[in-house]
Amino acid sequence: MDTVNIAVIIVAVLAIALAVWAILQREKTRKLKRQFGPEYDRVVEQEKSPNRAEAVLGERQKRVEKYPIRILTKEERDRFAARWLTVQERFVDDPRDAVAQADVLITEAMRMRGYPMADFEQRAADLSVDYPMVVQDYRSAHHIAVRDAQGSLATEDLRRAMQYYRTLFEHVLETHVLQHH
Repeated sequence: MDTVNIAVIIVAVLAIALAVWAILQREKTRKLKRQFGPEYDRVVEQEKSPNRAEAVLGERQKRVEKYPIRILTKEERDRFAARWLTVQERFVDDPRDAVAQADVLITEAMRMRGYPMADFEQRAADLSVDYPMVVQDYRSAHHIAVRDAQGSLATEDLRRAMQYYRTLFEHVLETHVLQHH
């Protein structure tokens, strides 16, 4: 075999390897987009690089796989559901306190499920692995609760926070039995 043929074979093998790598990367991206939904786009925007964002999301997955996450027992879910209904009823008389209590309650439910209770951003990132479609609700509700603690927000803002917390709470408890009152 002469040098030209060897060079052509090497170039062909490299082209095939590059094509396979590109297909695998595209599949990885598609899988992460499907799994993380809007959270994928948020992390890409935050990281300013799809490759870096995918690395961050991959690190999240690996971290959360190590957590002892469990499904709550029926009794635990029932207790949390009853506490949620009390918080929700409290909204009529004291919206600010109800939102603050909702934030505490969702944190307790997450802790009981097995999520570590690091800072808020870490909790939200961890939650995005299992609940990517509602993690933005968590961020929005928590942001409203923090802003309200710094000064009074309109009741409509607090109502939205309660709606966000309710959606998240239903997912974390893995039940949709909470009635929308």
